[in-house]
Amino acid sequence: MSAGAGHRPGTSVPLLAVAHGSRDPRSAQAVSAVFDRVRALRPGLDVRLSFLDHVAPAAEEALDELASGGAGEVVVLPALLTAAFHSKVDLPSVLDRARERGPWLRLHYADTLGPHPLLLDAVERRLAEAGAHAEPGTALVLASAGSSDAGANAVIRSMARELAERGPWGEVVAAYASASEPSPGRAVRELLERGHRRVAVSGYLLAPGFFSDRVREQSTAAGASVVADSLGDVPELARVALERYDAAVAARHADVRESAARP
Repeated sequence: MSAGAGHRPGTSVPLLAVAHGSRDPRSAQAVSAVFDRVRALRPGLDVRLSFLDHVAPAAEEALDELASGGAGEVVVLPALLTAAFHSKVDLPSVLDRARERGPWLRLHYADTLGPHPLLLDAVERRLAEAGAHAEPGTALVLASAGSSDAGANAVIRSMARELAERGPWGEVVAAYASASEPSPGRAVRELLERGHRRVAVSGYLLAPGFFSDRVREQSTAAGASVVADSLGDVPELARVALERYDAAVAARHADVRESAARP
């Protein structure tokens, strides 16, 4: 059964998604659309969206509102594509402060949205919409925002390898719009120098904004034939969000059973 189909235990536990936030209004609009899809897939589930920065409501404000509204527990979903500083440090600090203010509120921390095979489907969807398809004469750049977290950057390289295994691209490489190398522009230039006739670029980014604009500008200037849009409002993201929610609820039930079994 696909995520969102039918009733699932634990749907009474609210879902609070926490996105990074951006000064660019396109970003919040795209993320909001994703969670509108989540609501449509799971009618009756209380789905709320908050942000770490720039956009209201802030995550702490949203948690306080849930607590004052009588919620006894909440699944907190980091609406982020990789596990890095924001999911490992920023958001856990927010949750710690929320527990101090409302120790009765049980918080269940879900995994980040990525990596997930469905997100590779979403990348391929955006590439196809832009007119790029896997073929030996076309190389592909998978461009993420980039991170100071080496593990997060390694995830993007792993995803690039998986995309290479999925289709007959001439070559697939990872690139980073900040904090690491190669940049999208450098990656495109190097692929063209290695003799690939065409280079397509897909931004592995949750929503349009500063980094998606940087990826597009650098890639186009370097000679990319196609630059696909950020993932944004695609059905795959909503399905992944519900998978992460369901896994957190299942883990919460397991914790309850283990506690009851202890002498």
